[in-house]
Order: sequence, then structure tokens, then C-alpha cells
Amino acid sequence: MDQLIFSLNATVPLFLMMLLGFVLRQLGLFDDNFVKKLNTFNFKVTLPVLLFTDISSSDFISAWDTKYALFCFFVTLFCILCLWFAGGFFIDKNGDLGEFVQGSYRSAAATLGIAFTTNIYGNSGMGPLMIIASVPLYNIAAVLILSFSGPAGGSLDKKAFKKSLMGVVKNPILIGIFAGIAASLINLRFPAMIDKTINNVAVLSSPLTLIGLGASFEGAKAVKKLAPTFAASFIKLVVWPAIFVPLALYMGFRNESLIGIVTLVGLPTTASSFVMAKSMGHEGVLTSSIVVVTTFLCPFTLTLILYLLKSMGAI
Repeated sequence: MDQLIFSLNATVPLFLMMLLGFVLRQLGLFDDNFVKKLNTFNFKVTLPVLLFTDISSSDFISAWDTKYALFCFFVTLFCILCLWFAGGFFIDKNGDLGEFVQGSYRSAAATLGIAFTTNIYGNSGMGPLMIIASVPLYNIAAVLILSFSGPAGGSLDKKAFKKSLMGVVKNPILIGIFAGIAASLINLRFPAMIDKTINNVAVLSSPLTLIGLGASFEGAKAVKKLAPTFAASFIKLVVWPAIFVPLALYMGFRNESLIGIVTLVGLPTTASSFVMAKSMGHEGVLTSSIVVVTTFLCPFTLTLILYLLKSMGAI
């Protein structure tokens, strides 16, 4: 019972906050413009500041774990290559393949993942290392996959690729991480009034991010293309955790490190994948359906994963 309560305490508050955002949107307290600005504010301000404060206040050199970073990178790479190869056998290459692959590997690790880890441990834990190792690869691979599986036959969209590379360089979350690393290395400390102001911004990150995600949820859209949608959702929420969480345990990862890996492989598909698919000429129906289904089912699968890990004493 204690393990179940721990698991529910870790997952339910997050999704209740998302539900609050959804309800407030339905009540008309939020409109499209407000939700868009809220999500932009979280992405460009509160999340980077949270990551900056967590990293800058720690000893980054002692916290760095090469084994962990490489594990996250190669897990992400394996998922992408495996899906790209296997998906080509049963999904039309010039139709839904790109959306299927992207929807099956791309997690909301940099947004919901940080909120999830903070809810359990009170800080971002090993999330920054996981983001460094996986998020740039997420974005670059998505451009390549969506380009070569385009509706028109597929060729590299050079403009989109350059834009993606610049997006990685200018990514506010990555900037926050690297700024935090620099501050940690030089042992930068701010006056008390500045430090308190930064911390006040940082604590806004998790609640506002969750409310923004919930308010962005378009559950009213019918879930279409059921077979590939549920196949991708099953892979995203069940297959990858079933493979890589035991592997992480075998390799000795525990506590914050293990939770970081759970967020890498077990969270729902990020809504930004829909934006990227649409911007590169894809229909976007399959992507939006995968986002809806994985977001709806994730509280159940994630609670089960945490319950099992807690029962084993791994977290």
C-alpha cells in the first residue's frame, strides 16, 4: 500500500494540474492567445530558470555521469533507428511513416519530465543530463524522418534542417542548462535579493507548465487512424519502458537517474511533434491522435512503473 500511495502521489498531482488547465480552458478563462503565450513563457523563461538554478547550485563536475549521458543518447538513437526500419514494413513510407516514428519515440521529457522529477525529488534531478543527451537528437532526427517520409516522395528539407539546427542552438532549455553548468563551474553566487527573485521564477515552472499543457490539450478532436495510433502508443508507453527500464536497473541506475530514464522512455508524446509534422507538409492527424492517446493513458502506465520500481526499492 505504501508503494501504491507513493506512486499515486508522484503522478496524480501532475495530471490533476493538467486537468485544471483543461477545465479552465473549457470555462473560457483561457483563450487560444493566452495559452500560446503561457506555453511560450514556460518554455522560454520558467523552465530554463528552473534548470539554471538546480544546476548552478550543485557541483556539476561531481554530478556529471558519462555512462548515464551515453545511455540516454543510445537509447534514443536505438528507438529512432528501430522504428524507422521496422515501421517501413507495415506503414506507407510516403504517408504516415514519419509521423508514426516521431510519435513513437519523442517524449515530453523537457517539459512534463522536469515537472515529474521535481514533484518526486524537489529538483530536476538528472533531467538536465538526459535533456543534453536526447533532446538535440530528438529534433534533428525528427526533421530527417519527416523529410524522407514526406507525402511528396521524400527528400531532405534543407531549410527545415537548418532551422532545426538553429533551434537546437537557440533552445532556451539547453541555454538554461549550459548557463547553469557555467555558473556551477565558476561557483557563481548572487546577492540574496537576486537569488530569491530567480528562485521565485523557478518555482513557477512546474505548476504553470502543467496548466499550460492541460489547457493546450484538444481532447475534443476525434482519434483517427486507430491501428497506427494505438500501435505507436503501445510502443511509446509499454514497449520502450519494458525494454529500457530493466536494462537501466541492470546497469545500476537508481533513484534520480532511474527516474530520468523513466521520463525519457515512458512519458507521452510531446505536443510539439504535431507542430513539426504540420510545418513539414504532413497531415498531422496521426501525430495529434498519438499525442491524445498517450497523454490519456500515461497516468496509468506511469503509476504502474513507479509502483513496481518502488516495490523493488529502486527509487
